[in-house]
Formats: sequence, structure tokens, C-alpha cells
Amino acid sequence: MRLLIVDDDALIRDSLKMMIELEEDMEVAGTCGNGREAVQFCEVHDRLDLVLMDIRMPVMDGVRCSAELKKRWPDLKIIMLTTFKDDAYIKQAMKNGAAGYLLKSQPADAIIATLRTAEKGSVVMSGEVAEKLSTMLGKSVEEKGHLSEIDEALTKREKDVLTLIAKGRSNKEIAEVLFLSEGTVRNNVTRMLEKLELRTRTQLAIYYLECLHNKNG
Repeated sequence: MRLLIVDDDALIRDSLKMMIELEEDMEVAGTCGNGREAVQFCEVHDRLDLVLMDIRMPVMDGVRCSAELKKRWPDLKIIMLTTFKDDAYIKQAMKNGAAGYLLKSQPADAIIATLRTAEKGSVVMSGEVAEKLSTMLGKSVEEKGHLSEIDEALTKREKDVLTLIAKGRSNKEIAEVLFLSEGTVRNNVTRMLEKLELRTRTQLAIYYLECLHNKNG
């Protein structure tokens, strides 16, 4: 896995680089101090798998940078790494195509595990962020009720899967909670993407969040 680290704090950049390069299957392709540098780096370096991105940076922040990177390189996975827990940051980062959201307080082994999970295509986030997102989402889709677009388009099983996707669960975790095979979960995700005309599971999570926001707004 080839990664780019983007953070305006040189000490954090160097610490992350040393930590990640201890892993035999990971390589840090470079480090950048702001979002503009990250875009420029990606223009001249190919074969990047993942970007570990800070939120608040000078010149270009992580939210704007993520939107630009996903627009130009849609397959590039971006994990937001920050000290901030604000709801708006979580929502905006995921809406811009981030594959996950981690707090810098996470232990090293948890960060490494999250990077591996994200590379496989799952939406990932730290426990604190997942708990906050769960609060934002409220209970289940059906308990909220009257989300007409979802109710009309999806089956009960698909809504169960969607609720767990929005809470940051991987396919394996969803399968365990719902007593399904991972293949069945993948099939449900594929059908939901087709029905709702979306492209990624991150967009599924944001779509669900927006439906709840519109309902409560």
C-alpha cells in the first residue's frame, strides 16, 4: 500500500511516516504540509492507494483538498485524521468522498488497522466518531419513519444494511450483526447503489444522513 501523508505539523507527519513504514506492506510515498501541496504531489506521482489527510491546514484545508482529489482521482482513498470532533467536519469530509475519519488520539495499532480496512473498500472511523455519527443518525431507518425515498426504494433487509453502513460498519461486521454472509451483504450494497443511483458506500452513508437531516429539519 502506497500512502501520502498530509498535515501542517511536521512532527506529526514524521511520526506517522515512521509508524507506517514499520509495516512491511506499507510505503509512505511522500508527505505534504497543506492541501495544495498534496494536489501537486498527486499530479506527478502515480500508484497512490491512500491519503492520510489533516483537516485544518493553511493554503488549502483537508476538506477542500479531499473534494479536489476525489474529483480528479476518483479511486483514491482518503482518510481524514484530525483532533477535531465537530459534526460538520465529519459530515463534510464524508460528503467529499473520504473513506473514513480518525482522531489523532487513536493508538498506532488502531490507525494501522484502519488503513488496511479502508484499502479494502470499507468506510472506516474511530469509535468516538462512529458514536457521534450514530447520534446524528438517530435510531434505525424504520424507527425514524417517513423517509419516503428510502422506504419506497429499499427492502427491509437493505434498510438494515444501510443503517449499519451509515454507522461505519464494514461488510464483515454487518454480516455478523445481521447473521448474513459477507456475499449477501455485498449484494445488498450493490442493489442499493443501483436503486439510489449512487456510486460508493460512502455516498450511501451520506444519502442516509441527508434524508434524516431533511426529515428533522
